[in-house]
Amino acid sequence: MPEPAKKTVSAFSKKPKTQEAEEGSSVTFEAETEKSEAKVKWQCNSKDIASGNKYAITTIGNKHSLTIRNITEEDANVYAVIAGGSKVKFELRIVTKPEDPAEAPVGEPGDVTPDQASVPHPAASTQGGTSATTQDANPAEGAHPPDTRQDLTGLFTEKPQSGEVTVGENITFVARVNAESLLKKPSVKWFKGKWMDLASKCGKHLQLKETYDRNTKVYTFEMHIIVAKANFAGGYRCEVSSKDKFDSCNFDLTVHEARAPEGLDIRAAFRRTSTDGREDSGELDFSTLLKKRESIKAMHMNTDPDVDVWNILSHAPTSEYEKIAFQYGITDLRGMLKRLKKMKKEEKKSEAFLKKLDPAYQVLKGHKIKLAVEVANEDVEVKWFKNGQEIQKSGSKYLFESVGNMRYLTINHCSLADDAAYTCVVGDEKCTTELFVKEPPVTIVKNLEDQMVMKGERVELECEVSEEGATVKWEKDGVELTRDESLKYRFKKDGCKHVLIINEASKDDGGHYKVKTNGGESVAELLVQEKELEIYQSIADLTVKAKDQAVFKCEVSDENVRGTWYKNGVEVKPDTRTNISHIGRIHKLTIDEVKPEDEGDYTFVPDGYAFNLSAKLNFLEVKIDYVPRQDPPKIHLDCMGRTADSTIIVVAGNKLRLDVPITGDPAPTVIWTKGEKASSVRPDGEENAGHSACWTLNDGEVITEGDGRVHVESTKGHCIFTIEGAERQDEGVYSVVVRNPAGEDTADINVKVVDVPDPPQAPKILSLGEDSCIVQWEPPHFDGGEPIIGYVLERKKLRSYRWMRLNFDPYPETTYEARRMIEGMTYEMRVYAVNNIGMSHHSPASQPFVPVAPTSEPIGLHVEDISDTSITLKWRAPERVGAAELEGYGVEYCKEGTDEWVPAIQGLTERSSMTIKNLTTGDKLLFRVRAYNMAGPSPPAVLAQPVTIREIMQRPKIWLPRNLRQTLIKKVGESVNVMIPFQGKPRPKVTWSKDGEPLQPSFASIRNSEFDSILFIRNTERKHSGQYDLKVQIENVEDTVKVMLQIVDLPGPPEALKIVDVWGFNVALEWKQPKDDGNCEISGYTVQKADKKTMEWFTVHDHYRRTHCVVSDLIMGNEYIFRVFSINLVGLSHEPCTTKESVFIQKSGMDYKSPTYKEHDFSEAPKFTHPLVNRSIIAGYNATLSCAVRGIPKPKVTWYKNKMDISNEAKYRMLSKQGILTLEIRKPGPFDGGVYTCKAVNDKGEDVVECKLEVRPQLAKEEKKDANK
Repeated sequence: MPEPAKKTVSAFSKKPKTQEAEEGSSVTFEAETEKSEAKVKWQCNSKDIASGNKYAITTIGNKHSLTIRNITEEDANVYAVIAGGSKVKFELRIVTKPEDPAEAPVGEPGDVTPDQASVPHPAASTQGGTSATTQDANPAEGAHPPDTRQDLTGLFTEKPQSGEVTVGENITFVARVNAESLLKKPSVKWFKGKWMDLASKCGKHLQLKETYDRNTKVYTFEMHIIVAKANFAGGYRCEVSSKDKFDSCNFDLTVHEARAPEGLDIRAAFRRTSTDGREDSGELDFSTLLKKRESIKAMHMNTDPDVDVWNILSHAPTSEYEKIAFQYGITDLRGMLKRLKKMKKEEKKSEAFLKKLDPAYQVLKGHKIKLAVEVANEDVEVKWFKNGQEIQKSGSKYLFESVGNMRYLTINHCSLADDAAYTCVVGDEKCTTELFVKEPPVTIVKNLEDQMVMKGERVELECEVSEEGATVKWEKDGVELTRDESLKYRFKKDGCKHVLIINEASKDDGGHYKVKTNGGESVAELLVQEKELEIYQSIADLTVKAKDQAVFKCEVSDENVRGTWYKNGVEVKPDTRTNISHIGRIHKLTIDEVKPEDEGDYTFVPDGYAFNLSAKLNFLEVKIDYVPRQDPPKIHLDCMGRTADSTIIVVAGNKLRLDVPITGDPAPTVIWTKGEKASSVRPDGEENAGHSACWTLNDGEVITEGDGRVHVESTKGHCIFTIEGAERQDEGVYSVVVRNPAGEDTADINVKVVDVPDPPQAPKILSLGEDSCIVQWEPPHFDGGEPIIGYVLERKKLRSYRWMRLNFDPYPETTYEARRMIEGMTYEMRVYAVNNIGMSHHSPASQPFVPVAPTSEPIGLHVEDISDTSITLKWRAPERVGAAELEGYGVEYCKEGTDEWVPAIQGLTERSSMTIKNLTTGDKLLFRVRAYNMAGPSPPAVLAQPVTIREIMQRPKIWLPRNLRQTLIKKVGESVNVMIPFQGKPRPKVTWSKDGEPLQPSFASIRNSEFDSILFIRNTERKHSGQYDLKVQIENVEDTVKVMLQIVDLPGPPEALKIVDVWGFNVALEWKQPKDDGNCEISGYTVQKADKKTMEWFTVHDHYRRTHCVVSDLIMGNEYIFRVFSINLVGLSHEPCTTKESVFIQKSGMDYKSPTYKEHDFSEAPKFTHPLVNRSIIAGYNATLSCAVRGIPKPKVTWYKNKMDISNEAKYRMLSKQGILTLEIRKPGPFDGGVYTCKAVNDKGEDVVECKLEVRPQLAKEEKKDANK
């Protein structure tokens, strides 16, 4: 806050006194003013009082009185009388029944001093917490004019009210906001005047506080003004905003002067520093008297209340000002002169206006404002001007009103064009004001949404702002996005909507995108994923004969995808008959000279994708064999048994087909069983109780069938067992039994069903960081029959429906660190398990979490106070708190030599200081403080040294003498004797240091006593210059001061003195500053000349400031030499700098030699002043490309197309005129498109420009007609 202005003289010659009265009686307060024409106003509890049944106000000349009738207990208040800038407070005290009417009061009330008057009655306020109230309008002034402030949106439930305060008292302004309907916490700003933000002025005299009531959901904002000063008076403004809502309120603060005490016993101001208790021993201490010097001055100033000092000064001559000021105790001469100047410049009271416009008004854009003036003549016409132009009465923009003596100008729907100076003219008089139109901040109504797109797709990031036509800024990973030549990013505006368009998104486009306005920002993440694989041609079933070739072929959408071929679940390896090829998007499996064992199910699995392509290879063999009538059945299999190599693997959901070649005559009966060995089936068809399923065929007809998904069929020489859509329960050992009258045969087939794994358990968040977290999960209970190769993680914001994938390649571990999150945002995580078959369902979502980081350590930890059993610590808040709210501080201590930290209190403290009690006297303890938030404790702030628990009788304090508060300057060789007094009990430890290093005894002498410290240097040298620090320390409590010492010496001589020019009788000299300035500023130079004949030196310039000069009035025919001395604070340099050559002043009539000038080189390298521009032309029409180049000598120009020289091509014609280069392309075709380059070369260098040319084909005539239609 600025320094207070000089206090003014009281306007009252007699002031009202505090009185006591009984209930039902009347009381009268009297006051007298210095001037009879002074206007007086009476107040009760800061509210104006008017004459009526209760109060009677009378005025006779300069005597004024207030009578209160029928006194009740409610009349016991603080009253005040105001005249001009003076305000006197007094009280009315109610006495119900006096104990002894005849006995006088113990302390008869006398005149109330200003200090007493400034302290209100406890029922009204105390010196620490006066709440401002609104002043009622004076009835004598008539009705209030309409409110000329801008319309408000009504966020305030209680607005700060105007108030009054006396100098030295406290006052509080309160604003309340109901946050029940607000989506965001409101923010409040306090202003003084028009633009001064009071948030940066918080300190000794100003404090801002904020509280929140969770029950009523009301925010309370308070502004405390402590020990008010006179210059705190003025207009204030409170602004509150929440997202797209805004409200403001103006209020005033009036500061009244405080009167000095009526008397002061000067003898009581003296006290002696005696320790033996006698009054006449010890030294006199004047500190008490010095502290009250302002009160004494005020007392002297008010001793002659009848004298108007300012009236005397205004009529006195200027030479008498100082004498009059000394006589009447005015010490601020500069302030007195300013006030006198202002008094002389005061304008005469306006005859046309009773109330003029305020100096300035402010209104929000789109709102309305009403300007009001009060004129003396009710019938007078007024004119309104805007920036000197008269405002005409047209439309609804401006509204002119005339109500009695009031004249109003209303401006509707204010825009930035209305930000101007407005003038109201009445006759020859006018009053002017300025209107400031403030644009409301542009907020983001609809935030950006996270997106995941495929590579090559179009991306549109859309947001909506609060105002049409607003300017926004787009950023990607902190880098601003702009339009470029490649048109990678396009920006679209549609009313309040703003869209960022990315054509053909690539992997590099993934990241965080941010849109910013002047009132907020929004962030979204874009993930770009590779496209899903599409099948253009699948493999088909084949039936081939022996020795033929079998070719399986498929075609996929991505030519970079590789894959693996399987036969009956076993990977196919290339050999002499088997060839696997991959050409572009086509994958082939070729089998030459097909054999019966090649028959089976063939599968192609693309790498990295959870699907496959399957087909059947059927072997057709024509045999003519002699079959005997009785042939025992036989099963021909090469995959019997239960070994890993003979296991048939099928993917869940696919078809399981077991084709078993059999022989036997007559045709055998086939029995399929699952769960038991085939040999357990009895010949009569009975089954053991342990069988889970059984299927029987006889002559190709199904006799029994256990499941609708299972199909059993028999062909000549084959028995086929098929399960549609294999499931996990279909896994096991399948037994086949073939039986006819000639015998039977059995075989076991091991089938394994593989599937995607079960989803993992819900992930758990182990730890959180500023923008990251560590998540852990348990593997799934069932891996699907194939080992887990990794996991895929996704996250989303809590209120969003879009999950974002964090990794595209399977992550093999079960602990993952997720990064690139927004601090303070709530997220959820989920996990997928992946095996060779595919990806599982997602796990349940984790518990919501917020990425936050611990705060930084508290700063400025120090000992504030210490006693025998307690210690007070103090610290400041951490520099970085982060998004999480600071929960409090934890204070711990431990004994020196141990590492067992003991909490000072249970829980946390929200204050930045703490007193720890019940400590043991004499213990040496270490203390540390840690800040806590949602993420946990911060790094500790630890005291540098252990603290001994014992009372400090007197805190260390250094009393730096006034002469040492500035730099102490001494000459080389002089002695330095610095004595600095201090205090402290027990005796403090005194330490001196220079420039941060301990002071050595050989460098300077130090002598310390119990009350002072002396720094002594006998013979100073230049090295003694620098900063000396004195530290006085008792335990961890210390005080430091610094003393600046500067040792100066004579400067060195100037350097490089030379004669620059000689003409006529003048010589121009020039030199450089000396290398050694003597450790202080060079104040000037002494220039001398000498005739070579006499060698007598004469001073030409003394204390010359520049390093060049002209010596004039030299004598013709003489020869001169010159010298220059340096001058600083110490004196002239020991040695001068003398010219090496002499100057002979030629006689007149000599020939003049004209100076020679070097010819200027105008040559320069080629540079294109106008580049080539990208063009799009239509085929068949001549086109030209033009650019401009400059360069000396004239550069050689060469044209290129796609980096090929086209100088000798007949299709092109190159022209050059006055630096304008033109390339003409005759009837271009589609093949003429490309990159054209122009290169200019000369001896000085070269330059190149290029452009892109696009040739569009012509539209056919029919197409043109259709287009016209």
